[in-house]
Amino acid sequence: MNKFEKKSIDKATQKLLEIAEQEGIKTAWDRLEEQQPQCGYGQLGICCRNCLAGPCRINPFGGEPKRGVCGATADTIVARNLVRMIAAGAAAHSDHGRHVAIAMHNALKGEANYPIKDEKKLKEVAKKLAIETEGKKKEEIGEEIIKKVFLDFGKQDEEPINFLKAYTSKKRQEVWEKSGLTPRNIDREIVEIMHRTHIGVDADPLSLIAQGIRASLGDGWGGSLIATELQDILFGTPEIKKGMVNLGVLKEDQVNIIVHGHEAVLSEKIIEAATDPKMIEYAKDKGAEGINVCGMCCTGIELLMRHGVPMVGNYLQQELAIVTGAV
Repeated sequence: MNKFEKKSIDKATQKLLEIAEQEGIKTAWDRLEEQQPQCGYGQLGICCRNCLAGPCRINPFGGEPKRGVCGATADTIVARNLVRMIAAGAAAHSDHGRHVAIAMHNALKGEANYPIKDEKKLKEVAKKLAIETEGKKKEEIGEEIIKKVFLDFGKQDEEPINFLKAYTSKKRQEVWEKSGLTPRNIDREIVEIMHRTHIGVDADPLSLIAQGIRASLGDGWGGSLIATELQDILFGTPEIKKGMVNLGVLKEDQVNIIVHGHEAVLSEKIIEAATDPKMIEYAKDKGAEGINVCGMCCTGIELLMRHGVPMVGNYLQQELAIVTGAV
């Protein structure tokens, strides 16, 4: 087994890692090796730089130091680090949902060109949110949905977020309520993590972890769910499709465009542009046979499900797609 086979079981990845090395291009695999040995304190989660009294670390072998400057124990530092990671992830996911909601809001006002493609899904979501649909235009229904979405991001009462109430069972809601884990609004729970993990606020590991769970529920049954439902309404509910996958979907004789990330709001427009006859003709005028739009990572899956767009690969293959020279 050569060194490239040890890095990946995928043949295309092995070949492109070899090419990258020959051309002096560093990839994630190379940078991982350069980071060895990785920080032991970081791996255990027992280093903290949340305030200017630090950075602090705890001795993992039981000796001194046992507490940070603020008095935080190893358990407190680990909990603070973990929930800050949760806050970052929930913020990223949920802001994706906000972006889709704003796009839909603007489209309903006639300020953005995103027609509602799945009216059935629109009414299904409205029904779950206890919105009356009889005798109403789809634009009116959509606006009422968006009002509830925006409230879920920023309402200031102690009630659960609307989407959580609409999509989960009463029994499950009672469990969360009894445990004090019910999210009140998406953004608030993320902000509260940042507040609680600052010096002099919350030092109880269990309390901190509970807030991390609350923010996670706000993302899962709020931001992420909102993104999923509104994208289905705007772009069409996905269907099972057969697709081609891996770096071999890139074509030597076409203009290769890779969409990558989380934003279906943008990638849907890239698909529109790439399939426009004028754009295809322009590509041919420049010597290409056409335009080949491919997906990478999360947005790639969105396009595969809705348009049958081929998947170039996963997150780790993003640099390798560039190494091909075809993109």
